Amino acid sequence: MKLLRVGTTGAERPALRDADGTLRDLSGLVPDIDGTLLADDAALARIRTAADAGELPVLDAVGLRTGPPVARIGKVVCIGLNYHDHARETGAAVPAEPIVFLKAPDTVVGPDDTVLVPRGAEKTDWEVELAVVIGRTARYLPDDDAARAAVAGYTVAHDVSERAFQIERGGQWDKGKNCETFNPLGPWLVTADEVPDPQALGLRLWVNGELRQRGTTAEQIFPVAEVVRYVSHFMTLYPGDVINTGTPAGVAMGQPEPKPYLRAGDVVELEIDGLGRQRQQLKDA
Repeated sequence: MKLLRVGTTGAERPALRDADGTLRDLSGLVPDIDGTLLADDAALARIRTAADAGELPVLDAVGLRTGPPVARIGKVVCIGLNYHDHARETGAAVPAEPIVFLKAPDTVVGPDDTVLVPRGAEKTDWEVELAVVIGRTARYLPDDDAARAAVAGYTVAHDVSERAFQIERGGQWDKGKNCETFNPLGPWLVTADEVPDPQALGLRLWVNGELRQRGTTAEQIFPVAEVVRYVSHFMTLYPGDVINTGTPAGVAMGQPEPKPYLRAGDVVELEIDGLGRQRQQLKDA
């Protein structure tokens, strides 16, 4: 299933995108797409049954904003330097263990919402990423099978980064990762049963129409199941939590001088096979 949330900011309603691309209203069945729903097999089964029976009302998509596909996210866990080609382009050593940092949930916006360039920013960068959405409480998972069983589905994340804040201002990476609007998410949450191999997905990102990133999750240093298992040994993952699993080569930081960092007025578009497409215009904060 492709689950999403549509409507104005803070007033989104749950919806489903059917096989024909038609939006269907879920508000008569469930109050929202959130961790409570994703952990409720019976509620998900009711949605499937209603969708298969053609019982869900059609939503008019014209002019309708798409919000983040998951509401009330508890935490956004991010994995740094998780693609072999990205490590090579930045001159970084391949990490022996996953590099873990956090983004605040309030960085999450809709897939087509405006991204704000922070005041004082010098090196705002793009990163297309596969995002994993958790569907079961996960702590000390023993193996990859248990990790896969904890995944509710997948979506597209744009891990926007301000490199000067992240690298040149001291302290941890969090300063360059937690600026407002720095985690567009969506458009849909695709349930795990529709993504048979998360290590076989193409990722692409364009800036002002120029292809900047073109990679595959096959290049991940730590595959999805290993990432989920690993993280569960350092923090408890709850239904509705999100893990951004890293970005392939092609970021601005990895380009020759002058590096083409983002500025107000730029347009970024990104997509992952089967998971949909995002588009953001940048403006000054």
